[in-house]
Amino acid sequence: MDLNFLKPSPSLGLVNLVVEIPAGSRNKYEYFSEAGTMALDRVLHSSVRYPFDYGFIPNTLAEDGAPLDAMVIMEEPTFAGCLITARPIGLLDMHDSGAYDGKLLCVPVADPRQKDITSIRQIAPNQLEDVAEFFRTYKSLEGRVVEIDGWRDHDCVEQLLQDCIEAHRKNIEIL
Repeated sequence: MDLNFLKPSPSLGLVNLVVEIPAGSRNKYEYFSEAGTMALDRVLHSSVRYPFDYGFIPNTLAEDGAPLDAMVIMEEPTFAGCLITARPIGLLDMHDSGAYDGKLLCVPVADPRQKDITSIRQIAPNQLEDVAEFFRTYKSLEGRVVEIDGWRDHDCVEQLLQDCIEAHRKNIEIL
């Protein structure tokens, strides 16, 4: 699975999201680019489970040195390695061990039941808090200091996405 030629954004307002961890899983998979496959990184040692399918936007580089993280709201979990064209509707601002580690929240374009969801304001506040609490809990149990700075709406996503695309481009040029 070579992701080098996959555009991070197929068109304005959309992203290509590669699922690493299906919703409901305690297994943390990560894309292992050297082998071109998903690999089991670790098993969460707590009772918490991923609330949504979780992955990354390929060919981006976030401030934490990894691709830009993203979650997608799905009725049913998909699988590690699944490619989803998605519409970002918001952003969870957080810092992990002092580094900014924002996470996009998206809806899949392929789900007609979610075609009218365009804003984080359309998601129940308790559902958003469940997501934030998941990250607080699992990261603190791993001994990491995490600060949840809150949710921002879809209008902040495009600049972050472009910054991460540009950072990836510059990183490739250096290599």
